[in-house]
Amino acid sequence: MSVVSISMPEALLERIDEFADEHGYSGRSEVVREGTRTLLEEFQGRNIDGQKQMCTVSVVFEYCQPAVQQRLTGVRHEYDAIVSATTHAHVQDQYCMELFVLEGTTEALAGFVNTVRAVPNVRAVDYSITSVGRDPIDQHIES
Repeated sequence: MSVVSISMPEALLERIDEFADEHGYSGRSEVVREGTRTLLEEFQGRNIDGQKQMCTVSVVFEYCQPAVQQRLTGVRHEYDAIVSATTHAHVQDQYCMELFVLEGTTEALAGFVNTVRAVPNVRAVDYSITSVGRDPIDQHIES
């Protein structure tokens, strides 16, 4: 097995150690391997018969981070073809939350989520994907 060196904040490393202890992992490496597998597999199997998917993406970052807000606006424009709506809210007087509503292929949604995850100083990214079934008119025509 190859050895990989990565950099991460001390607070995150402490959370990984606590998680490993609490959940019976043998150590950090096992936690990181499982997390990596989960990340790589999360969008597989979602593209059913070429159906479009709907997706909501919540992004949380600290208040007064104009660079984060500007970068998220840039991502929104970069993915304009799949972004249906956005909204901005303040949470706990300390955080901002940007909510994106998307519609598109699994690949496009995955690209958007991964691009948002790469924005520096984003504290959390969460998403939910919902399949958009075929239009009942299309089903009637095929019958």
